[in-house]
Amino acid sequence: MQTSPIPPNIAHIKQLPDGTLAYQSNEGHCLGVAHLAQRFASEFGMGEWGYILGLLHDKGKEKPEFQDYIRCVNGIPGHTNWTHDGKAHAYVGALLARKAYPGFADAMVNQLAGHHAGLYDYTELQYILQQPLPEGIAYDGAAVRPSVEKLKNIGCQADFHHLFRMLYSCLVDADYLDTEAFMNSDASRLRTRRKTLAELLPMLEERLRLMSEKPQNPVNAVRQRVQEQCRKAAALQPGCFSLTVPTGGGKTLSSLVWALRHAVCHGLRRIVIAIPYTSIIVQTAGVLRDIFGEENVLEHHSDADPDEIHDPLLRRQMKLATENWDYPIVVTTNVRLFESMYACSPSACRKLHNLCHSVLILDEVQTLPTGYLQPIVDALKSYQHLFGISVLLTTASQPILSGEIQGCNPKASFPGIRNIHEIIPDDFRLHEALRRVTLEIDRQGSTYDDIAERLARHDRVLCIVNTRRDAQELYNRLPQEGITLHLSRMMCPAHIRQTIEEIKHALGDASATVIRVVATQLIEAGVDIDFPVVYRQEAGLDSVLQAAGRCNREGLQPLCTTHVFSLSAERPLPRGHISAANAARCNIVGEPDWFAPATMTEYFRQYYCRQQSFDAKGIAELLYQPQEMCFKQAAREFRLIEDSGVGIIVNFGDSLAMVERLKQEGPSYSLLKQLAQYTVSVHRRDFERLRGILTEEIEGIYVARDREQYSPAVGLTMENHWLEEILIK
Repeated sequence: MQTSPIPPNIAHIKQLPDGTLAYQSNEGHCLGVAHLAQRFASEFGMGEWGYILGLLHDKGKEKPEFQDYIRCVNGIPGHTNWTHDGKAHAYVGALLARKAYPGFADAMVNQLAGHHAGLYDYTELQYILQQPLPEGIAYDGAAVRPSVEKLKNIGCQADFHHLFRMLYSCLVDADYLDTEAFMNSDASRLRTRRKTLAELLPMLEERLRLMSEKPQNPVNAVRQRVQEQCRKAAALQPGCFSLTVPTGGGKTLSSLVWALRHAVCHGLRRIVIAIPYTSIIVQTAGVLRDIFGEENVLEHHSDADPDEIHDPLLRRQMKLATENWDYPIVVTTNVRLFESMYACSPSACRKLHNLCHSVLILDEVQTLPTGYLQPIVDALKSYQHLFGISVLLTTASQPILSGEIQGCNPKASFPGIRNIHEIIPDDFRLHEALRRVTLEIDRQGSTYDDIAERLARHDRVLCIVNTRRDAQELYNRLPQEGITLHLSRMMCPAHIRQTIEEIKHALGDASATVIRVVATQLIEAGVDIDFPVVYRQEAGLDSVLQAAGRCNREGLQPLCTTHVFSLSAERPLPRGHISAANAARCNIVGEPDWFAPATMTEYFRQYYCRQQSFDAKGIAELLYQPQEMCFKQAAREFRLIEDSGVGIIVNFGDSLAMVERLKQEGPSYSLLKQLAQYTVSVHRRDFERLRGILTEEIEGIYVARDREQYSPAVGLTMENHWLEEILIK
């Protein structure tokens, strides 16, 4: 085998189609990474730091032991022995940084030492830095001197870990990209720039023009007024904004109008939309793709499968874009966004630098988990003043995120965002202009039979309850006539999606005389349905108003009613968030206008004052001390969704055919994505009831094959039907 000339220090080796080997020199790789990291870090005024990190990150590959390793594993003659210690190299750049920049090396050593393994806790980092610097490796720190101006302008201790993690993002993405350019040039060429936001803006304006030509009604007139106000507010200087629009007021398109025009006006690079529920993400991403084209909208969440894209070139581009979010419009989940902001691994942090100089839209912002509210708000503040992002908080139920945020424990209080500019003026009084529903609140305890009897009086009615159990109990008591449907997370995502489409179709069918639906909160936000009557089990005011947003949504009927009821005659509300939120609503005194923004503000004051902590996992203690930051432990603790459930693949649709593929082919990214659409997550205690009787395990994945165990009406059932059949003679 003939090869090209071998450089003294090799960074990477690849085999060419003709069988020869090509080499990337370590000097060339480090310089390429340095230039990329410099470009990325220049977005927030630390280009020299990025350049230094790039130059230093792989200096450890100059060790003779590493060169023996890379030659040995690639079969280069004369090199047959290597040890794991020889492979290790990331720590060397950290040692060189500490030697060359003793005054401020703390701001770069963790990034260098962890550019493969992830950012370390400070105790582990100190242990790593005790290693000796290998002989023969030198670096002239005087050649590049970083500016410390950015560090001097740090506003508070909470900023440091975000700044250090952002530098880490610049380094690891630059490292990935330069390596990819050498090792996989075809993939590298696919990372071409999409349209700019300035090119996308006319597409949106044309869509809105076409919509304005349709027949008008009072609701559409309000939506257009909101859009016009968003156009005017787009020129305001970057910062933090809120868009408070009642449900049905068109805030999705209005927020996009503001975001695109604001970005173009101020030279911001992309729009990132974070949404709490995948159902809303799928709906929102579909609207955006319809306007801007599939090639300009990246949908990134656990249920999104790039393999569903038909165009093979676009499919590969989408997969690459999920790695670093280099796309003009990104739609993702709150979980993925904020867990990335507190992550420590290279793959999770890689995308962060592409948030710089972007517009971040947080949809349904009232759903941010209270136990993580302080680190989330602190992150938004840091990203705003360190990295030049503009934040837009959109909801019909605006929480309190400015001023002093106070809980029942004085030590839990923390300062919110200093200045949030509300785009919609008070004198718009949208809650009155869009008033389509009145609330009727019944505080008397009812039974399942009571509520089922009340629901049966209506031909078209939606009932939303708090738990899966409540949904099944009410559904089982309804007369099975016309179209009577159940929705809960005991149904797999494919089943839920199919049922929602069935509801929408039935509501649009004038011949469908009876349509009754019992659902959990999964239908409460982002599902565009319109019932003349809605029942909502008692809950927080934000949840009640979300439910009311499914009632007379288009305002085509006279004032309709949303009934709020209690099931306390059956059992009390679950302890925790639901009961605390309901207590906050019940403690609002007088006879308030439930739809007024002032009432929502009072509700959140009541709710917050019942909280013991806004930082339940102690993230501040782990990260807010610059000399003792615990990146790894904080990443483990910052989990917006506790992974306490067990997923079970159910017998629905063609799921068992996919299970057979899993057994024959083994797990693959695409297949597991598809199987996720047929998976139900159950509490571990419930799983133990089924384990060994109703499930089989394949590659660590559990399957409930029995068709009788999955009801086409209510989904996965927890009772063992075989035990029931044993009793039948």
